[in-house]
Amino acid sequence: MSKTKLEKIASYDEEIKQIQKRKQLLRQQHSKQERKDRTKRLCSRHGLLEKMLPEIITITDEQYQTFLEKAVTNNYGRDILSKIIAQGNETAAKQGAGTAAKASKTNNEEAPQIKIGDGEDGSENEDGGGKPARE
Repeated sequence: MSKTKLEKIASYDEEIKQIQKRKQLLRQQHSKQERKDRTKRLCSRHGLLEKMLPEIITITDEQYQTFLEKAVTNNYGRDILSKIIAQGNETAAKQGAGTAAKASKTNNEEAPQIKIGDGEDGSENEDGGGKPARE
């Protein structure tokens, strides 16, 4: 027994509704995963900051914001970030396809040192001891 055209239209409408529900569910799952990833990233990075600067635990949110603004949002901080990103991009390009898997297995190797700043005399250092540029 074949379906009438109206029955076919009704079945297509039902399929459309089901697909839209699946689409909405996938969007919700994606948003939920993005929130989880962001929360994990924020906790991990702030935990690292607290480990490096334990006294930061005792300051207020306003003091923390001021610290970040002065420590990071200047030319010196941006230059450091640019160098780190550029070095990461160079490393990824060198690894290429297939080599990335080998590199991830060699966790015993020490990470390369990143030269992050210039001293006042123009010499580079590895500990960031150069003075930050003033805005």
